[in-house]
Amino acid sequence: MTADAVRHDAPRDPELPGRLLTTERDVLIPLLRARPDADFALRTACPGWTVRDVLAHCSAALSRVVEGRFEEGVFSPESNDRDIAERASWSNQDVVDELERGMTGAGAAIARAGGALDGVALGEWVHAGDVREAFGEPGAYAGAGLPVALRLLVRISRERGHVALRADVDDVDDAAGPLVLGSAGSPPGRFIGAAATLVRLYAGRPVIGVHYELAGVRESELNLFG
Repeated sequence: MTADAVRHDAPRDPELPGRLLTTERDVLIPLLRARPDADFALRTACPGWTVRDVLAHCSAALSRVVEGRFEEGVFSPESNDRDIAERASWSNQDVVDELERGMTGAGAAIARAGGALDGVALGEWVHAGDVREAFGEPGAYAGAGLPVALRLLVRISRERGHVALRADVDDVDDAAGPLVLGSAGSPPGRFIGAAATLVRLYAGRPVIGVHYELAGVRESELNLFG
């Protein structure tokens, strides 16, 4: 991982969100096309949502980005529920087709938005982890996109003035030092553990049975999407 992956003041790279989406597309879409329809009814870590619900939400969100549709209340729980309901008559593969188009085309629109939509790409990547975990696949919240996802997580947490944290991730090249997340002006908390566990904490996903150390900050304070 490069120094930009961990520096607190790393500048925004407008190509990162698109790179994360296409990297995940190349892994997730073939996986989805190979699964039987029954697997799309599996429950995920998102309360009340099946795999199909997660995918419908993701495909709808990316379609909005590509088409520039950001009416009031977009991405609210109510809007998400409407998006899922609108796709209820679609086949699972229709949803996957829309998702593939979105993961291919949304990067340019996100880059033009000047950072305002970077969190959409990160959220899509996290939801891909939700799907992999529901399928029992290895590498949920990790995989080829992890280094890019961490870079986005560092910058987005800083821009949102999130709680400060120094994170020593023991399965990522730390030659440039620990990850420095959140507000620069606060005394930082400290995390030691796997990078995927750090992602789970920031995404508000379960960490049951996972070993890590967290000091100076509560788990609930790390949730970036809550």
